[in-house]
Amino acid sequence: MAEYTTILEGLEVRMLLGIHPHEQAPQRVRLTVEMTVDYPSPPRCDAISEVLDYDFVRERIRALSEARGFALQETLLDTIAALCFEDPRVRRVRVRSVKPDIYPDAAVGCEIVRTR
Repeated sequence: MAEYTTILEGLEVRMLLGIHPHEQAPQRVRLTVEMTVDYPSPPRCDAISEVLDYDFVRERIRALSEARGFALQETLLDTIAALCFEDPRVRRVRVRSVKPDIYPDAAVGCEIVRTR
């Protein structure tokens, strides 16, 4: 068995996320996704078909951010973790969100870890 961690770091989207009146317009959200992936063995050749292609996660997150809003960062992160688990090779997911524009002196965020 070969274990790798595939990382999508700092993906920035604009989306509805929050409960406060000033969050009723799309805002910047930065997302980082780390997926621990199990393979039967290390890649035999230098080809994307041998490993998880992170494009599917990036594309699905972008589509999700355009399709709907979320009140809670926790709900957003659980939704992203669930889409990562659509690939059966993914064993563990860590997802982090950061809203950088809420306060003038700090960003706010949330992180979850889910394991199958």
